[in-house]
Amino acid sequence: MSARKTPMLALAAVALGLALTACGTGGDGGNGGTDEGAAPAATATSTAQPPTADDGTGTGGASSQPPAESKPDQGAGEKCTDRLDYAGDPRPNAEINSIGADTGTCPEPQPGTPSSGTPKEDGVKCTDQLNYAGDPRPNAEINSVGEETGTCPPVQDK
Repeated sequence: MSARKTPMLALAAVALGLALTACGTGGDGGNGGTDEGAAPAATATSTAQPPTADDGTGTGGASSQPPAESKPDQGAGEKCTDRLDYAGDPRPNAEINSIGADTGTCPEPQPGTPSSGTPKEDGVKCTDQLNYAGDPRPNAEINSVGEETGTCPPVQDK
């Protein structure tokens, strides 16, 4: 087989594999080409276990463990920055969302310091207005703060 045909055949094989993978069951309502009446290939079974003395239900009936804490502040898969208004909060959105994911509750918004920063000029991005060279934050984050608050944030050192 020539050297030119081998990479093309490999590419075709990969494309065929991806095409067949796309036919699997997905969230688009399709059944992946399977018969809807067919039984599942494997099922998981479980049996109920009687309570043991370790879980606090042995003799006294009361558990010595506190109930599991619910997570009312953060919905399933919902970011804290989508739930609460963090405009003016000096922390990056990623940090706020990480705190919410780790603790299960969204942190309280921290007020920004109104005296820090430079008033934003209309129609000019903060990164075009001030020199943010050396600032570790992305330009998009800096400009977003300026758009939301009307004040360009102060330059941060590394």
